[in-house]
Amino acid sequence: MQNLQSAFGVVVLLAIAFALSENRRAVSWRRVLPSLALAIVLAILLLKLPPLRAAVAAANGAVDAIAAATRAGTSFVFGYIGGGPLPFDPKFPGADFSLAFQALPIVLVMSVLTTLLFYWNILPPIVRGLSFVLERTLKIGGAVGLSTAANIFIGMVEAPLFIRPYLAKLTRGELFMVMTGGMAGIAGTVLVLYATILKGAIPDVAGHLIIASVLGAPAAILVSALMVPDRGDSITEAEFTQPEPVARSTMDAVVKGTATGLELLLNIVAMLLVMVALVHLANAILGILPEVVGAPVTLQRSLGLVMAPICWLMGIPWSEAVTAGSLMGIKTILNEFIAYLELAKLPADALSERSRLIMLYALCGFANFASLGIMIAGLNVMAPERRDEIVALGPKTIVSGTLATCTIGAIVGMLS
Repeated sequence: MQNLQSAFGVVVLLAIAFALSENRRAVSWRRVLPSLALAIVLAILLLKLPPLRAAVAAANGAVDAIAAATRAGTSFVFGYIGGGPLPFDPKFPGADFSLAFQALPIVLVMSVLTTLLFYWNILPPIVRGLSFVLERTLKIGGAVGLSTAANIFIGMVEAPLFIRPYLAKLTRGELFMVMTGGMAGIAGTVLVLYATILKGAIPDVAGHLIIASVLGAPAAILVSALMVPDRGDSITEAEFTQPEPVARSTMDAVVKGTATGLELLLNIVAMLLVMVALVHLANAILGILPEVVGAPVTLQRSLGLVMAPICWLMGIPWSEAVTAGSLMGIKTILNEFIAYLELAKLPADALSERSRLIMLYALCGFANFASLGIMIAGLNVMAPERRDEIVALGPKTIVSGTLATCTIGAIVGMLS
């Protein structure tokens, strides 16, 4: 019954996207239906086909290796605070863990690795291959295909750089697809970080995060084609180009990757500090209100009640929907990082293993207000002539990105 509940959720979530469409008559079902089919087929292949499932599961070994390498660096620089041998016995398990000095530096290492893989021309052919699949199966333009495929590996600002010369020429629907693609996935620089955080909560978490990133591409095209359809089959072609060289040498790639990662790391630290403080302040203010159902009113509980129906549509039992809804609310209002931290801290009986897996996929996207500001700022620099349209479409991408990841969660619920 829960599988049927998830299947029903896929239909309802897409119906919501259709209801929010700018022009329902212009929706191209020749693009929508193949996009849905591709997402489902990819999910079946990656989750159910033993060879592919084993290959994706092997990513956990890579994550462990990167985490161990990072730990070697942090323990050398920060000593026991960074994971080195303790000069004392901890009072309780986990007391020696420091998020800032042990987990977050993974972003630095991943930033360097990503830069090196692009400089060594390893990632570009993979991106182009994925773009080719999207172009041929879903009949989208090469420019949109390139940006959407690149979003599997890099962030929502970096991916459009591949098609920077074409941004001004994109149709309104194509521009919205590019923006939704950025909101419906996460960057490779934080994927390993999230896998490290969730390692104890979800088995084979790294493989699932990779699958979520891959499924984000057809899901983004699916939802955006419903919400902002183009009149006619407008296609913007583009050859694979790299607007600017990533680096001039391997050492230069290491230096540039480190600088970029440091900027991202500092932003994450500052964002976490401020956001957690704001949530605490909001809960203190809400604590003035009388208790509801024997418990104080908190931001998490309020968001949980609002998002609970969406979580139920993904296939989560109603008894767990409010808890799952609070995670979705935190992800949308704050960001997915804090939501994943909260998911990792949940008691074992708060969500079933199936519900945790669904939420892993549903939370795997940048669709939140902070990311919206970053994306609008970046695109305005790349395509200043489209500024008004980018700003107008921006808020819709939070909805489209959320519907895309929730649809992925519901598809996974169908197969779990």
